[in-house]
Amino acid sequence: MTDIEIAQSVEMEHINTVAAKLDVDSDNIEQYGKYKAKLPLTLIDKDKIAKSKLILVTALTPTPAGEGKTTVSIGLNEGLNKIGKKSVVVLREPSLGPVFGIKGGAAGGGHSQVVPMEDINLHFTGDFSAVEKANNFLAAVIDNNIQSKTRSLGIDPRTVIWKRVIDMNDRALRDIVIGLGGTGNGIPREDGFNITAASEIMAILCMSNDLDDLKTKLGNIFVGYTFDKKPVYARDLNAENAMAILLKDAVKPNLVQTLEGNPAIIHGGPFANIAQGTNTIIATQMGLSLGDYVVTEAGFGADLGAEKFLNIKCGYGNLKPEALVLVATIRALRHHGGATPDQYNDASLERVQKGFANLEKHIENSKKFGLNPVVAINNFYTDSQEEIDWLIEKCASIGVQAVLSKGWAEGGNGTQDLAKAVVAEIEGGKNDFKPLYDWNLSVKEKIETIAREVYGADGVDYAAKAERGIRTIEKLGLSHLPICMAKTQKSFSDNDKKIGRPTGFRVTVREFEIAAGAGFLIPILGNMMRMPGLPAVPASEGMTIDSDGVISGLS
Repeated sequence: MTDIEIAQSVEMEHINTVAAKLDVDSDNIEQYGKYKAKLPLTLIDKDKIAKSKLILVTALTPTPAGEGKTTVSIGLNEGLNKIGKKSVVVLREPSLGPVFGIKGGAAGGGHSQVVPMEDINLHFTGDFSAVEKANNFLAAVIDNNIQSKTRSLGIDPRTVIWKRVIDMNDRALRDIVIGLGGTGNGIPREDGFNITAASEIMAILCMSNDLDDLKTKLGNIFVGYTFDKKPVYARDLNAENAMAILLKDAVKPNLVQTLEGNPAIIHGGPFANIAQGTNTIIATQMGLSLGDYVVTEAGFGADLGAEKFLNIKCGYGNLKPEALVLVATIRALRHHGGATPDQYNDASLERVQKGFANLEKHIENSKKFGLNPVVAINNFYTDSQEEIDWLIEKCASIGVQAVLSKGWAEGGNGTQDLAKAVVAEIEGGKNDFKPLYDWNLSVKEKIETIAREVYGADGVDYAAKAERGIRTIEKLGLSHLPICMAKTQKSFSDNDKKIGRPTGFRVTVREFEIAAGAGFLIPILGNMMRMPGLPAVPASEGMTIDSDGVISGLS
C-alpha cells in the first residue's frame, strides 16, 4: 500500500476525542471540521513546560530522497505512547512547493503518519496563506509609500530588500521588474519572489512567543534605506498591526492526530537550508504544556536544522532538549561511502563502513551541545543484517546506542525499543544541553565557531559583498543576533559534491541577509536560492482526484 492508501484506510477519531487525550475540553479548541483544530495560546502553561521532556530528532547528511526524520519522529511518538508515556509529536507544516515538486508530501510515511494527510499536505488550516498575505501586504505598503507624494518616507527603491512570496516552486519569479506601464502603476524597480516557507514572516511566526511578541517582531522587519541613508523598518510604515491581524489565527498551533490516534501538533514550516528549519516556539511550548514528552524535528542534517534549533530557537524559546535522536539510514551511509544513486539499494558493508565518517561527525557535534545522541536506524527492506549489526556495534564502541526503527512498516509496535532507549537516555541524567556560542560574540566569531566546530572547516572567507554586509549589520546595531547559516544540505561544506566527512576545506560567505524581525543574521554560503524551481517531472504529475474528491498520488 502507498502512504496515502494507508492513511485513507484508517478510521480517524473526532478531533474532540484527540483533544481529550491531552485533557483539553472541546470548548477550548477551535474546530476546522471533524479532524483538525486550532489550540488557543491560553493553554500554554510555563510551569508545566519546565517539567516536560523535549526530544529533538535530526539526521545525518541526507541523500536527495531524505532519510525519514518525520517518519521516525511520528514513529517514536507512537512508541512512547505504546510504552505508557504521554507523548505529543510537534512538527512543521509542509510547503506546497516541495509537495508538488519533488517530495510529493511531508506528513510522515507508511504506518507512521499524521492525518488527515491530504489536508496537511495541501492548504491545511490556511497558515501558509496567512503568512503569504502578511508578507505581500508589507510589499504593497512599501511600494505605496515610494509612490506617495504626501506621506513618503523617502525610501530609496534601490535599497529595498523586501520581496514578495508565493507558496509554489516558480523560478520565473526569482528576479522580476515591477511598476511598469506608466506612473499610475508605481515606480519601476527590480523585485522578486521567495517561496513562502523561506519568508521572514514565516521565520517570525516560528520565533514568536505570543501575539504581542509577534507584533513587535513584525515591526522590527528591516525594509531598506531612505535617500538620506536612514534605515526603514516595518514599524515606520505602521504595517505591523495589519500584518498581525492577518496572522491572528495562524499564530495558533494546529491539532491533528497520528494513524494510531495520538495527538500531533503541526505549526509553521521554514526550510532548514535557507531558514531555521523548525516548527514554532509556540507549538513546542504548547506540546510541553499538554504532554509529558514532546518529540520534535529539525530539517535536513544536524549541521543545519539541529544547529539552528539548538543555537537560535532554544535561546528565544527558553527551551532545553533532554535527548537528541540522530536518524541514519543504511542507504545514506552507502551514499557517503561512494555509492551512486543506482547503487543505494545494493548491500555493501565496505561503503557503509566508509560512509560512517559522516554520521560520526554528527555524533561528535551532538556531544558538543552536551547531548549524547541515540541513533535511530530507519529501516529499509534493502538493509542487510550484516550492515545493521556492524552499525550498531560501531556506535556502541563510541558510547552511543543505535536502535533499529521500524516505524514505517509497523508504526508504534516497531519503535518501542527506540522509545525505551530514548527514555533511558533521559533518565540517565547525563545530558546537559548548552548552546555552542555566545550571541554577544562578533559576527565573524559566531560564523567561525559554526564553520569550524560543526562543519569541520579550516576557516571562513568573506566576499567583498559579505564584508559590506557586516559593516551594515554593525551600523544597524544588530551584531548581537544569532547566526542562521544558508548552506547546501548535501554536504558539511558549501560544496554539495563533498560528501562524507570532508576535511581541508574553507567555506565562503557570499553575502548577508538581515532578518531583524525574526532576530537572526543569514550568511549566504554558495549559490543558495529562496525560490526553488520545479523538476523536469514534478511530483504533481502523479497525483489525481476522482469524482468523489478522493485524492491519490500524495506520499
